[in-house]
Amino acid sequence: MASGNAIRGSRVGAGPMGEAERGDTAPRVRVSYWCAKGHESVPSFAEEPGVAPPEVWDCPRCGLPAGQDREKPPQPPRTEPYKTHLAYVKERRTESDGEAILAEALEQLRKRRGE
Repeated sequence: MASGNAIRGSRVGAGPMGEAERGDTAPRVRVSYWCAKGHESVPSFAEEPGVAPPEVWDCPRCGLPAGQDREKPPQPPRTEPYKTHLAYVKERRTESDGEAILAEALEQLRKRRGE
C-alpha cells in the first residue's frame, strides 16, 4: 500500500517547468571587461533605462580590477607591506623623542624601587 504522500520525491521548483512558467526574464546586456593581465570577463546585466553597467569589475580569474577599455585596464591596487607596532610608533616619534620617553620611564621606575 502506498504511503499516501502524492508529492513524494518532489521539491519546490522541481519539474518540467520552463521560462514560460516562471515569467519573462529582463532584457540583458553583456559587457566585456579586461584586467591588467589581459583576462577578459563578460558578465551580463539587466538592461534598464538610465542605469549603466559598472565601470570596474573584479576579474574572476585573478581578482584584479578590470575595466571596459582593453588598451588601458585599471592598474592593480598598491598593497602596503605589513607594519609592526614599532614601525607605526617610529612614524609618529623621532628617535630623540623615544630616548626622552625611555629616560623618563626609567627615572620613574628607579624612584619606585628606591634607587
